[in-house]
Amino acid sequence: MIDFSLDAHQQGIIEKHRDFSDRFIVPVRAKYDESCEFPWEVVRAAYDEGIINGPVPSEYGGPGHNILEGALASEELGAGCIGIGICIDANSLALTPLIVGGSEEQKKRVFGELIERKGVAAYALTEPNAGSDVANIKTTGLKKGDKYIINGHKRFITNGEVAAYHTVFALADPERGARSLTAFIVPTDAPGVEVISRMRKMGQNASVQNEIKYTDVEIPLENCIGGEGRGFILAMKTFDRTRTGVAALALGAGRTAYETSMAWAKNRIQFGKPITANQAIAFMLADMATELEAARLLTWRAAWAYDNGDRALNKLSAMSKMYASDVAMKVAIDAVQVMGGDGYSRDFPVEKIMRDVKLCQIYEGTNQVQRLVISKAILK
Repeated sequence: MIDFSLDAHQQGIIEKHRDFSDRFIVPVRAKYDESCEFPWEVVRAAYDEGIINGPVPSEYGGPGHNILEGALASEELGAGCIGIGICIDANSLALTPLIVGGSEEQKKRVFGELIERKGVAAYALTEPNAGSDVANIKTTGLKKGDKYIINGHKRFITNGEVAAYHTVFALADPERGARSLTAFIVPTDAPGVEVISRMRKMGQNASVQNEIKYTDVEIPLENCIGGEGRGFILAMKTFDRTRTGVAALALGAGRTAYETSMAWAKNRIQFGKPITANQAIAFMLADMATELEAARLLTWRAAWAYDNGDRALNKLSAMSKMYASDVAMKVAIDAVQVMGGDGYSRDFPVEKIMRDVKLCQIYEGTNQVQRLVISKAILK
């Protein structure tokens, strides 16, 4: 029999992250949306409260969340602010190649140093001419004696300028192309790592995305994750785990947009009665509630599939990311419409959510790429 209830531990994760969001994220989300600065105060609080580095196993100092537990946590962060939430959750993305493919020594060293510094990490995959097309990566990581030499150009790298480490994907043998794609741990204080620009965005302004150049960056051989040529597999395994996190962040933001617009509509009196008495508004709210519930169930299903080794996990993770972010975007647009001029005003959070959630349809593989993944899975 199917059981959709959460156990006490899972419910505790929700309550802990909701409390953190209410205390540390909601009060400052507008400030960071305006300033476009990285929210170090919130990230350090996340370390103090045991909120960050969710999937890092407990033996290395992390919470040790499985994928479903991570989704429950991310929904609450997204409900507070996706921009700040992704500053926290980007560590999960950047560290996942180490979690699934790193050596014991690498995990102890990198996780230990990062936690001690209360630092953040970045996942450096995308390039100017290699976004969804991972096979077109041109950055190189060539072995020379007892070192690898990294040269290349990355783009749209979340946490790039503030990270202590970059997980860099590069070609170990350019003649073999994508078959030689390899993941490397690159300390950002290494000579030759250069932040060349910060992206100016319409939303998620608390989160920083950068262009990064690597020029003759030397790293030791032990900073290669999983061996040469394992990069493509590590990247795909990473996305299978983290797409549900993007889905959950979007879901949380959509939930806040829905709840805000519903509360506003109940108290908005026009023609002598609340506007929720009008079927046009009531039906919009009904659609929002239904679509969010469906998105949550799909996200939980995808997370459960990964945790239980379901062979459909790749398809389901793509479905959850695509559907939840599309739903959140629709809900945010409708929330603005329900609230009219107030919805468009920065005095309420729904216009910010509309700007923020758009990026969830784009990063970690555009929703068009997710449809490609899904169609290949169902048509093979």
